[in-house]
Amino acid sequence: MQLQIGIFEEVPSTSVFSQIESKNIPAVFQGCVKEWKAFTHWNPANGGLDYLQARVGSLNVEALLSKTAPVFYGDLRSHERVPLPFSTFIHLCKQRLATSERLQPVMSDEEDHDPLLSGVAPEQIYLAQVPIMNIEDQERVQLANLWEDIQIPAFLETKELAYVNLWMNNANARSSTHYDPHHNILCVVAGQKEVVLWPPSASPFLYPMPVYGEASNHSSVALESPDLSLYPRAESFMEYSQKVILHAGDALFIPEGWFHQVDSEDLTIAVNIWWRSNITCSMLEHMDAYYLRRILRRLTDKEMDHIVPIPKTSSQLEKQNMHSRHLLSSGGEDQGQCGGSVLASEKKDLRGKDQQPRIDLHVLEPCALQALHKLVSLVHDRINMTDHSQSEQSTSANAFAVGLKDQHDKTVRNELFFMEDDPVAEVLWTLEPHTLQNVLLAIAHNFPRTLEALILHLLSPVGAEILTKKFEEMDKLNTEEDRNQFYQVFYGVFDDQLAAMDAILNMKELFALQIFLP
Repeated sequence: MQLQIGIFEEVPSTSVFSQIESKNIPAVFQGCVKEWKAFTHWNPANGGLDYLQARVGSLNVEALLSKTAPVFYGDLRSHERVPLPFSTFIHLCKQRLATSERLQPVMSDEEDHDPLLSGVAPEQIYLAQVPIMNIEDQERVQLANLWEDIQIPAFLETKELAYVNLWMNNANARSSTHYDPHHNILCVVAGQKEVVLWPPSASPFLYPMPVYGEASNHSSVALESPDLSLYPRAESFMEYSQKVILHAGDALFIPEGWFHQVDSEDLTIAVNIWWRSNITCSMLEHMDAYYLRRILRRLTDKEMDHIVPIPKTSSQLEKQNMHSRHLLSSGGEDQGQCGGSVLASEKKDLRGKDQQPRIDLHVLEPCALQALHKLVSLVHDRINMTDHSQSEQSTSANAFAVGLKDQHDKTVRNELFFMEDDPVAEVLWTLEPHTLQNVLLAIAHNFPRTLEALILHLLSPVGAEILTKKFEEMDKLNTEEDRNQFYQVFYGVFDDQLAAMDAILNMKELFALQIFLP
């Protein structure tokens, strides 16, 4: 389900904005900055460039000089920050305005006096994130003279603001896809911006740069021409995006962590306001390792649920049932011959053991009997039957499974982490919890050595993940007495019950490890 961006025709109250902020979903506030002095005085179409030049003059500002314009990437390898007189940039804007209005080009000596502009196209220069206010480092503030033209929205009055910045481009410009470590209000004073946004959950499709890099909050993918050979998941990145258009006077709330790409038309002027979120403010440094582990665990669980989904809705259950009928009906063998060749030895292995009331094969429903037959057949197909008569007389689990060990090792080496690669996992997944419980009990009563071989030697990582999920579902449906009875029968088959538990948990953890590692 996509998180829908809100559109508000009125500026929200403090209480309404608190609700918006707590949900961490972007929102557009139309007309939010129309009362600003900047909205009236900075507009290039109404003499705003002269006003700005008069206010700031020839103070040096830090400009972004890009080799890849009109796209401005966050990676330092693609741009450099250079000092530039503010008046020089205003001159470039006036030239652009004159060209767009088909007026006489503006004549000035600025270009002759600034060697930076030699051989540089005007569209390669962008005033990006020029500080108007910086609570952490006042010395970096370059445009303090513009502060009085800005009216901080009332719904932010209780926030501890971190930065207020100017963004100004003379030609069409695009900032590359990135996220910010702060909550952000992007306010368009003049011109227009088109913003494409992705929630943090879309990170796998945007390939963020390594966390140890200086541009770790930027996407590695050039969205205008993604290289799918390097970034194959990027083929689907637009499915998770939303687009908004901000006109002069509009503001956009961009929560921390939301990826965004911003396209600005000619002569667009904007101000952004950053502040730390409540979540970030409450994260104590000595708790970082704990937070990291919790988040990694949740992300791992989410990815595991994605690979091995447990049906919840009626349509998902019906899809599972259809898959079950197709999978089990494809066996094609006589259900009445389930492992009959080893039945005698299986019974002998149970002598002397306390047994719960049996589940006989003839009482199983057809789909359960088919599943049982399939599982027993899969085990027996893996047995190395070099001496058929000798294997029939064997009464030990080790002798019964001697031909399975090598096959099991190969299974793990072949990395059976996907259900479609593992027929045992597929059978387990297709059965509803109650049906699977009856199947496992029937195998335990009638083919105990087969169950032991299945768990100890055929269970793959994905199979273990599915089995434990099914166990969890059974536990929710059963009474405590039924739960205890089931596990007593299931684990009572094994000569070493702890070894059986270890086998299941080791495979489950191996599945989680494969998910966790890239």
